Amino acid sequence: MNEQPSPTQPPFYVSRHRFEELVGEAVAEIPDALYNFIQNVAILVEEWPTRRQLDSVGIGPGSTLLGLYEGVPLTVRTSQYGLVPPDKITIFRGPIMRICPPSEDAIRSQVRQTVLHEIAHHFGISDQRLIELGAY
Repeated sequence: MNEQPSPTQPPFYVSRHRFEELVGEAVAEIPDALYNFIQNVAILVEEWPTRRQLDSVGIGPGSTLLGLYEGVPLTVRTSQYGLVPPDKITIFRGPIMRICPPSEDAIRSQVRQTVLHEIAHHFGISDQRLIELGAY
């Protein structure tokens, strides 16, 4: 029996739960030598960035934000850093689903790249430096 996708659901679909698992897999793949230095960070999944989040990084109409690091990078924390809420890394499901080819492998790969990109910001690595390092 060949079941047709419903008109409200695209032909290829990764549920929110499965997407969160993919994010968890990407985090679990971070080598221990790096993971052990990640401090006070919550990693969340949201469907779409808010206008405030887009504005905070200068993203205008027609541009896409796949993930966002909000916090104090390790490189600028001082001895005065303490008793603060965790930094936040948000991975946006909607934009990733929109830009990826319709396969779980493509989504997994993009999620991994986005998680690593945002973790790099936690370590104080800028977008410009990531470009210099060939991370794009």
